[in-house]
Amino acid sequence: MIRWDAHMCLPLHPQASFEPIDQLRTGGLSYVSINVGMDMNPVSQILQVIAGYRANIAAHPDKYVQVNSVADIERARAGGQIGIGFDLEGAMPLLAQPEMVALYARLGVRQIHFAYNRNNAVADGCHDEVRGLPPLGQRMVVAVNAAGMLMDCSHTGRQCSLEIMAASSQPVVFSHANPLALAEHGRNITDEQIRACAATGGVVCISGVSKFLGVAEPTVADVARHVAYVANLVGVAHVGIGLDNGFSQPGLDDTPPGDFDPSYWWPRSAGYGGGIGDIRYTPIDTWQQLPQALQVVGMSTAEADQVMGGNMLRVASQVWPTTRHAA
Repeated sequence: MIRWDAHMCLPLHPQASFEPIDQLRTGGLSYVSINVGMDMNPVSQILQVIAGYRANIAAHPDKYVQVNSVADIERARAGGQIGIGFDLEGAMPLLAQPEMVALYARLGVRQIHFAYNRNNAVADGCHDEVRGLPPLGQRMVVAVNAAGMLMDCSHTGRQCSLEIMAASSQPVVFSHANPLALAEHGRNITDEQIRACAATGGVVCISGVSKFLGVAEPTVADVARHVAYVANLVGVAHVGIGLDNGFSQPGLDDTPPGDFDPSYWWPRSAGYGGGIGDIRYTPIDTWQQLPQALQVVGMSTAEADQVMGGNMLRVASQVWPTTRHAA
């Protein structure tokens, strides 16, 4: 069966080690979406990261497949490799040009959300004032749909996310977001948002981050508890996994250049305390433990398979192009 992690973070550096991805591959994952940049990262840094990641994938065809279509994931699974796609966390790298969406799609970006915690010209962040989706944001939604890219609403302001979902002609996902009803945090999403996502045909992928699970040291049981909440609210067809594991690596500094202020992007007033330094992640072997944990919360084997990959595969099959982009 397909095993799909909708979001993880390596160091945003062209020389980042893919060792965590190797662990996912040997653990049976079929596909992982890797962040290649956020709103605080300039385009120059993002392009270096994309170039470095693509070169690593191309240099190890025995282990990795650059994914542009669902067929690439099937090919990777058949060959014992892991499919890799990229995601952007924020619209600032689009430089206010809807035409940039298709360009990033050709570079392997298969998923995007429009704001990273803070407001920008395209959308509202979840830790900022409420404005709603502006006309530029409407045009960006059209561009994302046209490019065959997954429209993601993680990190996005609540009202703005509802307007994005209403504007999208394709299913919308939350690639790493948890129910507010189980953990009070501004990054988590309301029942209204969950229902709106399901109404598009989309999927809410549960994060394994401690703060968003509402625990100090997250476990697979915490992830399963949040999965069960979404499944009970809108049906098992609309919940997936995006553990959002982050990895630092010795000797690699991926701090955005210039006047970077972590307290702006992760404000203390929003519950981050010392930025994101005190965040804890579920262990990387969570994937091996998930089938049993999902059974404990009442899911059948078939339902667990949907959650662990089948639902995201369904949405990607609808949204992504059926043929590969030219190299």
